[in-house]
Amino acid sequence: MDDIQNDQEPSAQESGTDMGKTEVPAVPSKQNDDQQSNKLPLPFALNFSILMASKPMVMLAKAISFLRTLLKKRPRCPYTLYVVVMVMVDAAAVLFIQWSMYEEPTYADPDAVDDTTKMFNSAAGQLTKFVAQMWMEHNYVWLLNFLVLGMVYLVLIFVLNRFWVATAVFAIITSTYAVANSIKVDLRNEPIIPSDLGFLSSGNGGEITSFIPKDSQPLVDGTITMLIWLTIICLALQLIDGRRCVIPFHWWRPFRNTKTIIGNCTRIIAAVLSVTLLWSFTWNLGANGSWSYKWAKSLGDDPLLWSTVVDATYNGPTMDFLRLAHAKTMDKPKDYNKETMEALAKRYKESAQATNEARANNLTDSTVVMILSESFSDPTRAPGVELTEDPMPNIHALEGTTTSGLMLSPGIGGGTANIEHQALTGLSLALFDNSMQSPYQELVPHQKTPYTFNQIWNDAYGKNGSVAFHPYFKNMYLRDSNYKKFGFSKLYSLDSKPPITHQDHIDSSPYVSDAASYQNVLDSINSNDHTQFIQLVTMQNHAPYNDFYADNQFKEADVSQLSDEEKQSIDNYAKGISLTDQETADFLNQLNAVDKPVTVIFYGDHLPGIYSTATKDKNNTLVMHETDYFIWSNQASASAGVKLDPQTAGYVSSNSFMALAAEHMNAKVSPYLEMLTQVQAQIPAISRLISSNDSWGDGSTAYLDAEGNRVKRKDLSKEANQLLNDYRLVQYDMSKGKGYLNDDGFFAVK
Repeated sequence: MDDIQNDQEPSAQESGTDMGKTEVPAVPSKQNDDQQSNKLPLPFALNFSILMASKPMVMLAKAISFLRTLLKKRPRCPYTLYVVVMVMVDAAAVLFIQWSMYEEPTYADPDAVDDTTKMFNSAAGQLTKFVAQMWMEHNYVWLLNFLVLGMVYLVLIFVLNRFWVATAVFAIITSTYAVANSIKVDLRNEPIIPSDLGFLSSGNGGEITSFIPKDSQPLVDGTITMLIWLTIICLALQLIDGRRCVIPFHWWRPFRNTKTIIGNCTRIIAAVLSVTLLWSFTWNLGANGSWSYKWAKSLGDDPLLWSTVVDATYNGPTMDFLRLAHAKTMDKPKDYNKETMEALAKRYKESAQATNEARANNLTDSTVVMILSESFSDPTRAPGVELTEDPMPNIHALEGTTTSGLMLSPGIGGGTANIEHQALTGLSLALFDNSMQSPYQELVPHQKTPYTFNQIWNDAYGKNGSVAFHPYFKNMYLRDSNYKKFGFSKLYSLDSKPPITHQDHIDSSPYVSDAASYQNVLDSINSNDHTQFIQLVTMQNHAPYNDFYADNQFKEADVSQLSDEEKQSIDNYAKGISLTDQETADFLNQLNAVDKPVTVIFYGDHLPGIYSTATKDKNNTLVMHETDYFIWSNQASASAGVKLDPQTAGYVSSNSFMALAAEHMNAKVSPYLEMLTQVQAQIPAISRLISSNDSWGDGSTAYLDAEGNRVKRKDLSKEANQLLNDYRLVQYDMSKGKGYLNDDGFFAVK
């Protein structure tokens, strides 16, 4: 009690104070502060203890404990269930994506079509055929798509390490792709391709919903609803599934024991291997001869690069998408750098200046019409073909009076867009990597501002300086989107808005006639008060070569010692060439009546794939890759009647056309055209000989001299090799490099 009392009432003596003096207050010490702070929470701690001891809190704690116990006792889903679910979801994804390529057919007279035909032609019927061809035709392309999507599924599973979460993500990705693909096919008749993703990365993703047509809105709404429910179910299953991770993995204390180390290593290895497998497959799919290319081919994949919609329909949208995801453009030249390109540009600028001092005209003084005449060639040049009537007398006569010769084509029976790309850009397919099969689909979609010769007229007259016509569908070879990048003001086609004006056919031919195609060009020339660059790709002589034309005199004129089947195709083809010959002569006569300077670059892109006998002989490889071409100017042109020396123009490749046209027109050139002129003078023709049929062509690069003889690369002159090296540097800079030449005036005509 004394102690307590002393604590409570200290005496004056104990406190050391003088009762007779004024007391100085003591300064509180840190220890006193800590003691007080420790005493302050006591009421709160007491209240918290009381709260936790209350009945509701006790019940809540028991509930939490029960849930924790219950979660610990969750049953683990067996891996077999994962496999079953994965197979079902993967199969559903393949079917949904493939379904997006089909649409329900319409019939002018539904009563005239039997129910069986309607059933097979329906979207469900086409989808059934796509799957059933595994058994009916031993074509396993459905299985291929299943396995490829399975790779994507596995990547998600091993990277996320949560099966049900990965399933939800996979379903969202594939369903979104299927819906978007269906809408794009409906709107533009082409599937989703990798370059479309640039629309999202450019910040325009919010505008996508504005492209959804009203009749597709139910599909979008239904898919969203389905995905919401599927996601909820998957998340619930993830909570219920006692196997939280597909592969046991511990971030915290990863080396606690051997079991943990093995689990962690397994998870990392599985994720890395799955990503590597998918990456390797995609990276190599577009490369002819690669492991993924061969594997896909063994399961029925048949690349149809001339049309993405056809490729996606027959091989699956997944295969079409991945095929275009990566293509090796070309190897980087060892001496490629800014200094090298600046020196190269300076050298050709000086050379172009010297050339231009001797030339009086400009390219833009004239309208230039570049005509790719589909499959145009001389049938009588094909070995084994004998006709008693010349199918192209007018053009043969013309070739004697104007710049003309033979063009070395990369393909037989196909590859139109490759020859067209060379003619418009000046780039050579032979300088690209051999895995590059179609620049229009594998290169141009990934380029921001590719250079093409029509831009010379755009620079002079604005966006209306160039226009294009193609009397077929605009999605072929992605022309619609590619031509926009090239700077053409418009591509007029059968399905453009507005469509191409003249669409006449000859007899029962399914294609627009050349006469109608030429009339569209004439209308454009007559309706413009300035010159322009006009691109025309015709269709009249496109395969198949059935009996379309009445009064075909070549059935009697064909005395070839060939099979009746082969002769039938040749006779029908010869009739089409005969019609083109007359239509072209009429077109040039009409141009002669135009009081405006016009120059025409006319060429056939390749021979038709109808000469089965001739193509069996490897000695015919070269002649089967040569088509006719000419460059002609009307009477209003300063270059009317000009014919370049056959030593210069006798043998060419399509990448040289604009350089030759400038020489024919005595027109000034850019440093780029100057380089192409010099290359053509040293190496008149260069081409990679390929074909739509693996047995045609030898797949090698052919170099021709001025007489059309094949020259080996090692036998080229030192100057030719230097020019070829310059060409390679320029092509790399234009297609894959840094674009040093874009800002150096290399493409400007001054």
